[in-house]
Amino acid sequence: MCIENMDKPRIKVDFNELMEPDLVLISQTDERTDSEGNIIKLFSGTFVYLYEFNNYEDGEEEYLFAEGVVELNDKLMNKHAKWSCRINNKGIVAKYT
Repeated sequence: MCIENMDKPRIKVDFNELMEPDLVLISQTDERTDSEGNIIKLFSGTFVYLYEFNNYEDGEEEYLFAEGVVELNDKLMNKHAKWSCRINNKGIVAKYT
C-alpha cells in the first residue's frame, strides 16, 4: 500500500461496515492507530479522518476517503464495535492510482 498518497494521517476502516449511508464502524476499543502510527484516543465528538485501500486484480489501486465525528455505537445489530463515525457532508470520496 502506498500511504504517501494520503493527504493526512487517517484511520483505516472498512466501508463495507456502513450501518447507515453516513455511519461506519471504526473500533472495538478506545484507541486506534492511524496511518502514521499515532495512537488516536476515541471518544464522542472526536473529529477523525478515515480511509480504505483496495488493490484490484487488474492492478488498479483505490483509496476511499472520508471524515467525520466519532459516536458511541448504540446500534443493537452491531454490538461488536464500541465506536462508529458519522461521516460529514463531504461523503466518501474515491481516488484511483
